[in-house]
Amino acid sequence: MSNETPRTRRVAEQVQRELATIIRDEIRDPRIGSVTVSGVELARDLGHARVFMTVLGAEAAASEEAAGILNRASGFLRRELGRRVRLRTVPALRFVHDPSFDRGAHLTSLIDRVVEEDDAHRDD
Repeated sequence: MSNETPRTRRVAEQVQRELATIIRDEIRDPRIGSVTVSGVELARDLGHARVFMTVLGAEAAASEEAAGILNRASGFLRRELGRRVRLRTVPALRFVHDPSFDRGAHLTSLIDRVVEEDDAHRDD
């Protein structure tokens, strides 16, 4: 968010760190895999949080499925977050797949392919 305050940014960073820990340590669903929480956008009133996440090494569909599972577990995650973070109101959580990791992996594979083709042409 471009209009975030320093406090909102600090709280978002803390929420991101705590959620990553809670998901890693407390969620025991094998369908989730290795989730990375890449960012949190908080509403100015701290009432709602959009949590960007991806499953490392998985297709976008797996990350979308994991986001759905985490959204269904958002009540539990919010309660755990409330125990770890001192806030008057713990934000409602909405998990969304972060496609930036997919784009990065795609770009890396394109670069690798071009380098391989370039090396093959040099050998000719």
